[in-house]
Amino acid sequence: TWQKFAPLTLLYMTHNHLNHTTMLFVGLMSALIGGWAGLNQTQTRAIMAFSSIAHMGWLITAITMSPSLATLMMLMYTTITTATFLPLATMKTTTDIGTMWPLSPTTLTATMITLMSLGGLPPLTGFMPKWLILKELSSTGMTTLATLLLMASLPSLYFYIRLAYLTILTTPPTTTNTEYKWRFNMTHTKHTAPMIMASTLLLPMTMTLYSMT
Repeated sequence: TWQKFAPLTLLYMTHNHLNHTTMLFVGLMSALIGGWAGLNQTQTRAIMAFSSIAHMGWLITAITMSPSLATLMMLMYTTITTATFLPLATMKTTTDIGTMWPLSPTTLTATMITLMSLGGLPPLTGFMPKWLILKELSSTGMTTLATLLLMASLPSLYFYIRLAYLTILTTPPTTTNTEYKWRFNMTHTKHTAPMIMASTLLLPMTMTLYSMT
């Protein structure tokens, strides 16, 4: 997420001097490539990388239409990403993710809901910036571009839901002792709960937050 600040700062300073059609095309292609390329990935790191590319496409589109909208989207994206990785900070391997269910079912469930929010699933917070961008595009007569961006977001949402399904719904109801890692300790920080709540429950405050940016 922090790697986006440098190019976004450059775009903020130069977006008035760039061709808007080219910018919208680049944003659409970034969203399409990030979504479709992530479908064949099995590693979480690669999935998050392609998801970041897709989100960058939405940010480019937003900054072309309205810089304040791009600011709101970046704030929401940073909040959701932080909430996603706070519970995962103590997990180093995929085995840790699997063993987190018997240790802390609530934390794992909240993490998976946050992942779906990162994918933009309504009515979670992650849907807010996409909703505003689609609304802005539709109000300016760019219905085709709005439809293509909406279709481009479906692959990202699919592999986030698939990740949640493989982590939660395929976990057996009872576990054996061999699934536990004796050195794995699930720790929590005091910021985890507020960040998860912000990343999932802010959709009703959309217009209030948009008017503040």
